Amino acid sequence: MFDVNIQINAFLNHCKNIKALNKKTIKAYSIDLKQFAEYCDNCFEKNSICSYLSLLHNTYKPKTVKRKIATLKAFTHYLMIEDIIEINPFNKIEISFREPVVLPKTIPINVIESILVAAYSNLKSSETEYSRKTSVRDIAVLELLFATGARVSEVCSLTPSSVNLDNHTIKFYGKGSKERIIQIENLNVQKALSNYVNMFDEEIKASDYFFVNRLHNRLSEQSVREMIRKYTKLAEINIHITPHMFRHTFATLLLEEDVDIRYIQRLLGHSSITTTQIYTHVAMSKQKEILSAKHPRNKIKI
Repeated sequence: MFDVNIQINAFLNHCKNIKALNKKTIKAYSIDLKQFAEYCDNCFEKNSICSYLSLLHNTYKPKTVKRKIATLKAFTHYLMIEDIIEINPFNKIEISFREPVVLPKTIPINVIESILVAAYSNLKSSETEYSRKTSVRDIAVLELLFATGARVSEVCSLTPSSVNLDNHTIKFYGKGSKERIIQIENLNVQKALSNYVNMFDEEIKASDYFFVNRLHNRLSEQSVREMIRKYTKLAEINIHITPHMFRHTFATLLLEEDVDIRYIQRLLGHSSITTTQIYTHVAMSKQKEILSAKHPRNKIKI
């Protein structure tokens, strides 16, 4: 007899032990599938799935619905591969909904400059060894976020072996553990990383991670968010800025400088160029703003 909860647990174990998916993905799968199990009452058929999909559409935003459907499809694929079900119910379900285009939020370049100035000024005014070390680490993190466009989780998960200061390369592991190497060419960023390594040499050697906190543990994503809030406040900037906005800004500014979108795709670690193309909308938005305000035709009065 088909028991959906038993099969969900088997699928999650498969994802962990066979597919080696990361903890965040498995946790999301677990939440989504347990929600489905509670709703479907051990019925895995077309009608129950359609009813569940209607519930999702009426309850969540399109992006969340899209993720939950993807989870359910992954689970269904597993059931088919393992010969637990013979017919894929999704083959007879038409799923069609338009996800609204939400343009990535970017940071004006002058605001990024102000944040960095605030961080460097804070270092200069530091009066204790602890505050100096904290400032040096913070500067390295901020510089790296903007220099690479990396996800905050990727920056926090860097290991000592992933950072090569001799050839100025950083090896990131993105979604699905996909590896990409990014060159650091800016001298200020190189210096920020070197200063950090020199000051935190012992802590880094004692840790499994490159960026560490005061307890010599992995620097958390939340700590980076608080770090950005700290320097945003010091710079007297009244904008809510997140680590991911550095990534959006990195990509958008490169696109505005006519960098090939396929190269930007590789830098960001996107598996599909469709994901990267969202930044073309931002670039077009900027173009509209420039032409509206700066077009020479505006100077001609007739």
